[in-house]
Amino acid sequence: MSDERVSALVAHVGAFHITDRAMRKAQEAAQQALAAGRLEARALDDYLTAVRRYFTGFEHEARGHLRDVDRRLEHLNQVQFNLSAERGVAVKRIEATQAVLSALDGAEDSR
Repeated sequence: MSDERVSALVAHVGAFHITDRAMRKAQEAAQQALAAGRLEARALDDYLTAVRRYFTGFEHEARGHLRDVDRRLEHLNQVQFNLSAERGVAVKRIEATQAVLSALDGAEDSR
């Protein structure tokens, strides 16, 4: 991996708020080594392993959250569909009862 790509990766990872102690330690070590101009192959391998482990877990968590949100949205859409159908039935009942009441008013007026 080129120095430029390593620097870009370290900067990209550094933009995240990292709470995991091991990942934070690896990030700090990589930043310090890059600043000193001496990120050695073994340290780079350890860093890349730490980044992969952390972000793979992070991705799994985010995908799980996305599945949960999608499931909840599907439920919400079904509820909205059902309520729209119920509203349509209620409107038709009102129209039908108004027609009966109008007919009743007409019948009463003609007595």
